[in-house]
Amino acid sequence: MRSAILLPGILALALVAPAANAQEGQGDVVYVPTPQVVVDEMLRMAKVGPGDYVIDLGSGDGRIVITAAKKHGARGFGVDLDTYLLKLANSTAKKEGVAERAHFIEQNLFETDLSPATVVTSYLLPEMNEKLRPKLLTLKPGTRVVAHDYALGEWDPDEERTLLVPEKVVGDPGKSYIFLYVVPARVAGRWESEIAPGGKPVPYQFSFEQNFQYVHGTARVGGRELRLPQFRLAGEQIGFSLAVPAPGGPVAHRFSGRVKGDTIEGTVTVGVGSGQRVMPWKARQTARGEMKTGGAAGTRILAGGRR
Repeated sequence: MRSAILLPGILALALVAPAANAQEGQGDVVYVPTPQVVVDEMLRMAKVGPGDYVIDLGSGDGRIVITAAKKHGARGFGVDLDTYLLKLANSTAKKEGVAERAHFIEQNLFETDLSPATVVTSYLLPEMNEKLRPKLLTLKPGTRVVAHDYALGEWDPDEERTLLVPEKVVGDPGKSYIFLYVVPARVAGRWESEIAPGGKPVPYQFSFEQNFQYVHGTARVGGRELRLPQFRLAGEQIGFSLAVPAPGGPVAHRFSGRVKGDTIEGTVTVGVGSGQRVMPWKARQTARGEMKTGGAAGTRILAGGRR
């Protein structure tokens, strides 16, 4: 991973130097090292394993992808524009015995095909994150994105950590901020399904509004419109609760499923306690809406970490 200072008129990527506290890079960029403890924590938060494909944007000396390959059995590649650092990264991958699973190429990160990735890592300045964010949101639901020090604007992280790193002298000296995002499925729009809690099929219609991973909206059951409290997607996983009015009092419904394009497949648990029943649930999207990408409900500002 790498960190850089952007000078006027220079589009710089975040880099890390293999040694020394700083070194001059191409385009008047000053490169500084990223502590290995930060690299390890980023990969841990993303739960990187042998089945993952990691793409590092601004890969510097290659330590993110090399560590993912060597310690976690993953595959992947890094992109950079600095030919010296690319040569160093590929040489290190060969030396560490992971060259078949970790390689590095010269490429503009905004032109990089990210579709193979299950994990994307970056250490980019805020304006670059803002420009990159729409591209990240088009990736396969469940793809993990891990950003160092600078968050992805109004997209709320699913997890964040602050590490004490005494040797760090850039950004917020002595601290590193790590932000984990899980690309959410797109569920905005209208969905239709049928459930038979009393033996007779009853139509259940849902209208979802989505802001990044946050969803709210309404449900229509038996001709009555009900408000859906806000819930949170976890990649392809969807889960929410609904209290449906009934003569004997509201009946709790707990929906859980997996979004697969224009269908949701899962279960609904109706009732509570000994009287509850678990039934299959399948919904079909009949009208597509747009994901909103501004002003997520839970957005917070972390001093020193988001600028």
